[in-house]
Amino acid sequence: MSTLQNVDYDTLDRAKNAFIEASRRTSRFAEKYGFIPDGRLGASANLFALDLSSFFKNGQNKLFISLVPEGLGTADDARPDDLTEDESVEFWYNIGIKTVSVMTNDAASGALQTILIGLYLPSSAPELVFNPAFMKGFLDGFVEGCRSVGCVYFSGETPQLKNKIIEGKLDIAGALFALLPPGAEPIDGSRLRAGNYIVAVESSGPHENGYTVLRRIAAKLPRGYREPLESGTEYWRACNAPSKLYTPLVQALLSEGVPPNSIENITGHGWQKIMRSRKPMRYVIEKMLPQHEIFRFVQKCENVSDQEMLSTFNCGTGMVLFFDSESQAEAACSTAARLGLKAIIAGVTEDAPAREVLVHPLGVTLKGEDFALQSG
Repeated sequence: MSTLQNVDYDTLDRAKNAFIEASRRTSRFAEKYGFIPDGRLGASANLFALDLSSFFKNGQNKLFISLVPEGLGTADDARPDDLTEDESVEFWYNIGIKTVSVMTNDAASGALQTILIGLYLPSSAPELVFNPAFMKGFLDGFVEGCRSVGCVYFSGETPQLKNKIIEGKLDIAGALFALLPPGAEPIDGSRLRAGNYIVAVESSGPHENGYTVLRRIAAKLPRGYREPLESGTEYWRACNAPSKLYTPLVQALLSEGVPPNSIENITGHGWQKIMRSRKPMRYVIEKMLPQHEIFRFVQKCENVSDQEMLSTFNCGTGMVLFFDSESQAEAACSTAARLGLKAIIAGVTEDAPAREVLVHPLGVTLKGEDFALQSG
């Protein structure tokens, strides 16, 4: 430790070396789009050589790119204090997946393929947070998430911020660089219209949203995060289920010639996100995917309506996609099944005076006037 600066460089340097080694494990995951010159990683500024030949072959003179910053929030605080070593590794592995998810699923909603991803992990006491269980679990989960998405863990920073971060806590955030694949057109919702078919794709649970509520419930449960649900699954495990990663599905649809007209990632604001487009339209949901046990448990604990649940949680649907025809929607469901994701044709869009989501199975209407976010 530097006594002059009171910074624990011994712990930080060990952690940095482990993160650099993890980045090396991902160095070939984005070979379809480029490479790292000489395979070198760990510099203050790494280099990635983007291969533009496929874009030139498609006659493209524009490269559509995006930079997406995002933070995990408090999902990593939703755990009991008495996790065993194996449980800690499991927990942090899933948090590694969630960290990839919270950024790349946003990019996927624009049909973008994530190429490079970076991390920002400030802490006050690195010797407390960068323990062996965290380093093993989080880095393995993060690398697996990168492999699934097809991106390189490219850079990161692990500063010690005394008096700014609560001791024993960690803030998990980062950013990614993504691009639209060669030959693809931007999917920005501009082609969304009445008569589109809505495809709902399953979630695995809360993903990364609603943890203010989830943590509040844990504080009231007799056994806290160890409280068993009806199935016997402990509450913390139900909260911590690794998130679904949707980039492979979206990219498969593009390569198979089934591009959606619009894509919405169901995160904060729950199903209100379905009507994120500013277009006055009614989204008629006739069929729902099964709700996970955790959502039924939360609703019972909080004694709230179906409308409140749908306005807060994804309730079993992590992403919705919109297609011109029923045959395209059916093809999308088949592609999802091939990739291990359950998807259904959930409903259709209609012209309307204002934005609203009608969820017929629950008798719920979500009004656009209660949802300020708009795009397009």
